Amino acid sequence: MAHAANAPQQPSPTTQGGAAAVVRRLKESLLDKREPLEIDKIFRALVKLEGSDLHLKVGRPPMVRVRGELKPLNRPPIDNQEMIDLLVPMMDERNLLIFEQEGGADFAYVCEVDGENWRFRVNLLKQLGKIGMVARRISNFIPDFKGLYLPPSVESLCHFEQGMILLAGVTGSGKSTTIGSMLNYINSLYRKHILTLEDPIEFVYTEDKCLINQREIGQDVVDFGVGMKHAVREDPDIILVGELRDEETFMTAIHAAETGHLVFGTIHAASASTTIGRILDLFPEEMHGAIRSAIAFNMKGIIAQKLLKSIKPGVPRVPTCEIMTFSPMIRKLVLEGHDNKLPDAIRIGAEDGMQDFTMSLKQLIDDELIDRPTAFAVAPNKDALKMALKGIDVKAPGII
Repeated sequence: MAHAANAPQQPSPTTQGGAAAVVRRLKESLLDKREPLEIDKIFRALVKLEGSDLHLKVGRPPMVRVRGELKPLNRPPIDNQEMIDLLVPMMDERNLLIFEQEGGADFAYVCEVDGENWRFRVNLLKQLGKIGMVARRISNFIPDFKGLYLPPSVESLCHFEQGMILLAGVTGSGKSTTIGSMLNYINSLYRKHILTLEDPIEFVYTEDKCLINQREIGQDVVDFGVGMKHAVREDPDIILVGELRDEETFMTAIHAAETGHLVFGTIHAASASTTIGRILDLFPEEMHGAIRSAIAFNMKGIIAQKLLKSIKPGVPRVPTCEIMTFSPMIRKLVLEGHDNKLPDAIRIGAEDGMQDFTMSLKQLIDDELIDRPTAFAVAPNKDALKMALKGIDVKAPGII
């Protein structure tokens, strides 16, 4: 009996069968062999029209945004059954469950057009009890800084060895494109390991000097928390953590910056200076002092941007950027909680690569990239812009 008790247990047929099923599913998921779907025809039309976005709504024909305007495709409206047949096959088990529970799902979708793979950022939604879709086409080409009309100081932020760099702005303000351009620039210069955690993956990078691993939340790793736990064991030099949307994501990102990594992220905030308050809003008040300290000593720069309609032929939109680098003055103001003085510090911080929206808008007008009505429509301080255009340099009041 003793020998029987000590003998190694053989796995049961049920256990063996279960393990085999897991292995089979894993192999199938890694083979990446997808049959074309009916929806692909509409995505191909979007690409051929050089549209930026595709909208599908029951009772309307597909709508494509071309040069900023929505236009219907030349086909009949989509009825409810056709919409279900078009959209439901796009979702895997995970996204079906999310859609059922939350009434919406976000994911990346790949479609082949004339032998080239195009990526789309897809949002499936319910409205009035019916399913619909909004999808954004992601360019296969990542423009450089000059091609995006970004200010030169953006380039200088790419040379840090460690710390955090944030891109702030609303949805559709070009944050992902700017980060893509920055990572591509690093890829062209340094022999480093870039690791991205994205939800979903937008740009797929072509390796130059860097080794690049891109992990999609839900497809490659269950969530940001697990992804960041894995990341510290994957020897990255640079980490892209996507959107900082909650306390856990920010804490894992700032910890990575503290431990010697260069971390890129995005956040929804209107300006560089208000980003500090937006981060603090993620935490209880008793933690604000510690978070201010972590920001002051680890943040290297915050870029806030908005996309504006351009007047230059062949250039549809250009970004207006506010840039706050963490000079000794900025660090002091953040540590002491004088966030209200940050805009003035940005305005006089040109030597440290800083600029506010007024300075950016003036430059875009001077470069004949936007017109004055466009600039004044988004200017945070219209009087300051008027004076800047007249050549009047308004000095900031004392900020110490």
